[in-house]
Amino acid sequence: MSEATKLLDIRQLDVAYGGIKAVRQLDLHVNQGELVALIGANGAGKSTTLKAICGLVPVASGQINYDEKSIVGVPSYTLVRQGLVMVPEGRGIFPQLTIEENLEMGAYSRNDHTAIKAETAYVYDMFPRLAERRRQTAGTLSGGEQQMLAMGRAMLSKPKLLLLDEPTMGLAPIMIDRIFEVVESIAKQGVTILLIEQNAKLALELSERAYVMESGELLLKGNSRELLHDPKVRAAYLGE
Repeated sequence: MSEATKLLDIRQLDVAYGGIKAVRQLDLHVNQGELVALIGANGAGKSTTLKAICGLVPVASGQINYDEKSIVGVPSYTLVRQGLVMVPEGRGIFPQLTIEENLEMGAYSRNDHTAIKAETAYVYDMFPRLAERRRQTAGTLSGGEQQMLAMGRAMLSKPKLLLLDEPTMGLAPIMIDRIFEVVESIAKQGVTILLIEQNAKLALELSERAYVMESGELLLKGNSRELLHDPKVRAAYLGE
């Protein structure tokens, strides 16, 4: 697959909830190896877009292609096996299971045990706090530690495309910096990432390209550095 190949290609996507269109005529793509940000205010349709990609909400019309194949109507569990993995908003860990068991759940669809063992060790290296507490139940972790666990679990699903939905929501500034360091590290390994993030400044600084959504529609798109200095973006999302 060449660098310019679109790993994810969305065209004219409409998603409706109870007759109300949450996403309208969305065109978006992510090339192999890219880190792309999707920013916008609450209720803009960002999370709905990710859920539609993952098959968690139905598509009213339009096309979603992943790895050059249509995935509209494909079940989420099938997409995970194909390397399309999401870290949901709110983390979605299993609170009654231990850290170790949560990570094992990330690898449930795999049987390459030697690689799983090596990748689990890598996750523990990336997040030493998880290693220290591996037999602790996940529900007793802080919000930042739960986010680390959710990202570690996603990495054990061996993603080709990683969808991150608000990974820093509700976290302390020091933890936000750590999570962004990890996102950058994952991207450098060659994992393609589509990032939804309320911290527009950090998202634009980290990504190569970005899309701005408003009220279910695409408002702006382009090079992240250029959008960072766009007066409309700065006024609406950077508090200037």
